Amino acid sequence: MNDTPFPGSPVMPEMFDGGKTIQFQCRKGIACWNVCCSNIDISLTPYDILRLKEHLDITSTEFLDKYTLPYEMEMDSIAGVKLRPVAGGSACQFMTPDGCSVYADRPTACRYYPVALLSMRRQDENVDRDSYALVKEEHCLGHQEPKSLTIEQYREEQGLPEYDELARGWRQLILKKKSSGPTIGKPSKRSLQLFFMTCYDVDRFREFVASEGFQDVYQMPDEEQLKILSDDSTLMLFGFRFLRQVMFGEMSISMREESVAARRSRVAEKHSRLEREAAERLMRDENEMYGDQE
Repeated sequence: MNDTPFPGSPVMPEMFDGGKTIQFQCRKGIACWNVCCSNIDISLTPYDILRLKEHLDITSTEFLDKYTLPYEMEMDSIAGVKLRPVAGGSACQFMTPDGCSVYADRPTACRYYPVALLSMRRQDENVDRDSYALVKEEHCLGHQEPKSLTIEQYREEQGLPEYDELARGWRQLILKKKSSGPTIGKPSKRSLQLFFMTCYDVDRFREFVASEGFQDVYQMPDEEQLKILSDDSTLMLFGFRFLRQVMFGEMSISMREESVAARRSRVAEKHSRLEREAAERLMRDENEMYGDQE
């Protein structure tokens, strides 16, 4: 057995491209059936949430509240979302004796197992590259099954091309944020909340895009706006564009100049007021401190 990159890690150290042949099959009746679903640590992509909330016929807000937990991807950084296990346990809420109750819309991480997707960006490149690694855990007997196929064939079999394509914009946002590091500063609480809503709570984001405040600042053709607001996937992809514009200044959504100018004026007026109030407080403090000496 090969050495792992970290003690106790099930991820094998070698990285592969999609042409790598693996031996694996998960099937009902295998001795380890449901074991991997009994102790979960499953991160969700925005598209995972779309598929699951539609499968359950609930809003994204309801899904996040009932089935997920937020977590920090890095210290003081943007948030990710994980599946919440059963109360008082570690098993997936969707696990049944017959298998996954949401199998047709199962998350990306479940589809990939036992392959790990590794998205990376080199310092001198503006695009991310996908590589793969193999996960081998002692409990999993699927590696002993007599079925061989390439990673690309496995991805096709598991329906992953669609999932990866619709999550690419989100992964690029995360990679860009990580590669930018401290150059864009520590995100404010408001920007963290905006990122969370835009990526994970599509139904609340729809209300935000349809709001008068958003329409006052951003200008879109009526046909494009209707398409965005009427389709979850289109709205999600628009959200990634919106965040690239807000977080990194990559302008792709037209803004109304008069509204932008008015907002700048309000911000300048607020700063001026705060500076004036600070100066007045300082003057009062000095008068109180030195008044008796005059």
